[in-house]
Amino acid sequence: MKQISLFTYLITVLFLSACSGKGSTAALSTGDTIKLKYADNLTLIDYKEYKVAQLRNPWDTTKVLHTYILVDKTKPEPHNLPEGTIIRTPLSKAVVYSAVHCSLIKQLGALKGIGGVCDLKYIKLQEIHDGCRKGTIVDTGDGMNPDIEKIIDLHPDAIMLSPFENSGGYGRVEKLNIPIIECADYMETSALGRAEWMRFYGMLFGKQAQGDSIFANVEKEYLSLKKQAIKALPKPSVICDLKSGSAWYMPGGKSTTAGLYADAGGDYVFKSENHSGSVPLAFETVFDKGQNADFWLIKYNQPTNMTYRQLAKEYMPYSGFRAFKQHQVYGCNTNTVPFYEESPFHPDYLLKDLIKIFHPTLFDGYQLRYFTKLAD
Repeated sequence: MKQISLFTYLITVLFLSACSGKGSTAALSTGDTIKLKYADNLTLIDYKEYKVAQLRNPWDTTKVLHTYILVDKTKPEPHNLPEGTIIRTPLSKAVVYSAVHCSLIKQLGALKGIGGVCDLKYIKLQEIHDGCRKGTIVDTGDGMNPDIEKIIDLHPDAIMLSPFENSGGYGRVEKLNIPIIECADYMETSALGRAEWMRFYGMLFGKQAQGDSIFANVEKEYLSLKKQAIKALPKPSVICDLKSGSAWYMPGGKSTTAGLYADAGGDYVFKSENHSGSVPLAFETVFDKGQNADFWLIKYNQPTNMTYRQLAKEYMPYSGFRAFKQHQVYGCNTNTVPFYEESPFHPDYLLKDLIKIFHPTLFDGYQLRYFTKLAD
């Protein structure tokens, strides 16, 4: 009878753990859960001899994507560690796949922890390019097909990359017995939720205090800006992005982009699209619903800033939008501004731009950081 009761208890605990998602590890532990206010797919627990970071699978929230056990590399590995990938911290030779995480690591004051990078051509940080030229940082090639031999020669202590649904795995790097840190921050559904992951990344590089401090400042500024935008009227309608091939990939209504537009006092035309990722739409669908939008925000990459003439030349039907006709199209040239490098972990910067665009009488004297009005 006692045996049956114990079995029932364990099944119940495991069931509750699976259903609770965020914070589920804490149900089976005596560690101190580090309170996260916004991140839904991340749980951090502090034990005396190690820390646990549990990543919830954003594509199936009843499952765990990955569990990491962070152990100080200056101390012996504790006995009886829980199941998970062991990471000896602070990282000192990590291979980092994305520009956004390189930029965050710099802000944390941990650039020396980067041993290699992928997709160097997309990274704007001069320190990274200098390191690759001097040989202190290894250029490991294309993120979709990295140079395995260079990675092996580097002997990195971790590989940081972004996971994707149904990606089929990470190829040969999975067989190298090097910890793979799945940077799923981009799957959070709020801007502050994604930014809060910097607290986890700070732990990885021995910069926990810096990560906590930077995030606290981001949160404070973001909430202050949001409070000002809520009072601003009217709420202008907005669409974004451009057609790509046969589809127009519009951010879903539950995406961080949609949330930013709402927090900036804008009325996102596709807010009712019940998706956290991008939704492929036909041009006709976008035009039908967004042709009368007050503002149109686009991102592009080219040597010079885009003009209305170029935009119409790219696809003539663009000129039928009201925002085009009334010259209310704002462009972000990612070739010249660090939009992708900064905004994921500094949504306060982007929010201020959006508020200024939607409510130009606010923030007197403020110059837009990322966007500019398209020229004729």
